[in-house]
Amino acid sequence: MITQGHLVIDPEVLRRHSYAGPRYTSYPTADRFVEAFDAGVYTRWLGKRGLGGTGRPLSMYVHVPFCDTVCFYCACNKVVTRDHGRAATYLRYLAREAELVSESLDGDRRVAQLHWGGGTPTFLQPAELRELMGIIGRHFRLDPEGEYSIEVDPRSLAPGTMTLLAELGMNRVSIGVQDFDDVVQKAVNRVQSEEMTRAVVEEARAAGFRSVNLDLIYGLPKQNMIGFNRTLERVIGLRPDRIALYSYAHLPHMFKPQRRILEQDLPTLDGKLSMLTLAIRRLEEAGYVYIGMDHFALPDDELAVAQRRGRLHRNFQGYSTHAEADLVALGVTAIGAIGPTYVQNVRSLDEYYDRLDRGVLPVLRGVELTADDLLRRTIIQSLMCHGSVSIEAIEISYLIDFKRYFADELEDLRGFMDDGLVQIDAEWLGVTDRGRMLVRAVCMVFDRYLRTQLRTASYSKVI
Repeated sequence: MITQGHLVIDPEVLRRHSYAGPRYTSYPTADRFVEAFDAGVYTRWLGKRGLGGTGRPLSMYVHVPFCDTVCFYCACNKVVTRDHGRAATYLRYLAREAELVSESLDGDRRVAQLHWGGGTPTFLQPAELRELMGIIGRHFRLDPEGEYSIEVDPRSLAPGTMTLLAELGMNRVSIGVQDFDDVVQKAVNRVQSEEMTRAVVEEARAAGFRSVNLDLIYGLPKQNMIGFNRTLERVIGLRPDRIALYSYAHLPHMFKPQRRILEQDLPTLDGKLSMLTLAIRRLEEAGYVYIGMDHFALPDDELAVAQRRGRLHRNFQGYSTHAEADLVALGVTAIGAIGPTYVQNVRSLDEYYDRLDRGVLPVLRGVELTADDLLRRTIIQSLMCHGSVSIEAIEISYLIDFKRYFADELEDLRGFMDDGLVQIDAEWLGVTDRGRMLVRAVCMVFDRYLRTQLRTASYSKVI
């Protein structure tokens, strides 16, 4: 097996391979979903879930789209409003969707993993947070030992909210920081002091949250090495269990708020590489383990433990420890996975409400995976989570001759091998320490859809 140690950053190689590509939270990626996969198809697959008596638990994602203000860098599906009355209407329709899904769902209804994302889930008032958990509890069985996480914005978090969330069962929290530099914060319309963030971290820990994650972004307007180094110092001082270090993807043609960001204010590619290199060095020195892509965790965090034990998984919420779970997704644009399928809900509130008013699940599109999709998904998942693929295991599981089936792909990997990014022997294919930051680019070689139709313009760059 190809073993991995510390990350190796080679700026020249990173520049050469810094092209646009998927983040592979799924394979096939969401842009390959088709509208022929509709509510009827999804309902049939919900009804097939119990076939075989596997008794798999559920993972659940709930999308709350509302935000008080717009952050200029944001690429999430959101509704910016100060009218908190809109949340009550949305919860009524979430309850209807949960009911429809539950009525069609066969098999175990035990939820072992729950995530509330957005938007800003804490846009909801305390009574509405209780109502949302009640909706889920009426239609599904919440595992008392489950992993329940929520994304919060410290700017809109009233004191005592983290304590309430803990009472509701939440035990993991993801807090957006992005950058603590005042100039950067003003440039992206997200002014959030370190003290404000610290108060939420401390309240979460006092309330018994098992894990605290902080989100950072490098490549934002007005960022520089001095300011970003100060941000890293402050973040490390807060000692979060996990850190997500995202590369800002400037796609103003796709995301309207990004048009408020001036291109000349963005760091150069060399500037981004310098900030990335600095962050990796500082995080490793502080004791954080590189999980993959843009995630770091302390050695005793469950993600790091899962990585060491070969149990790491990747889904639409990023890295996870629940590889065996089907994913039920509720809310506008939410994406789920039941058996060998993916499904995504409609994008707008009007469409969402209209479908549910008609008693129809609000499905926009989805896909049923082919045998080739399942094979390639296994390879991409293994590379993204573990950095290597057992050739023998793939051959036994899928009854193929690996090197014959992927002859073209292996030929395309020669450039990566020449750069010292990939190693291949008789038993294993894997990325090296030098190639771990470019694993997305390696995975793209095995993406049949990219091989047959080059479509990368809508993706973020690898670095």
